[in-house]
Amino acid sequence: MNGMRNRGIRIGAGIAAASLLFFVVVRIAQAHAILKESSPVANSTVKGPDVPIRLRYNVRVDATRSKLQLLLPDNTNMDLTMEKQSAPDVMSAKATGLKAGAYRIRWQVLAPDGHITRGEIPFTVSGS
Repeated sequence: MNGMRNRGIRIGAGIAAASLLFFVVVRIAQAHAILKESSPVANSTVKGPDVPIRLRYNVRVDATRSKLQLLLPDNTNMDLTMEKQSAPDVMSAKATGLKAGAYRIRWQVLAPDGHITRGEIPFTVSGS
């Protein structure tokens, strides 16, 4: 009888440890900024010459320590001025005067966990 009781305690302790590990992993994963949606959408074609840019993440981002750049068809880049955040998980800007061609939005954001995440969103501008 004592052996069954010890086995039950070990099983219970194992379940508790697994549950704790699960919640820690989920909490860490939620803290990293992951891009959930973008406008323009990756690999889309939009009409120029002015293109509004809106990026939404899974967590709030620190816009003052984050940045957006536009990579131009000639492989140069320009920093985009971010607009005031409409929500804590959104960054937005406006790219103006774009000519037809292939562009990429390069983003870098600081998440609440202190980690920086980066990415690129390719899109094409059609004639205005």
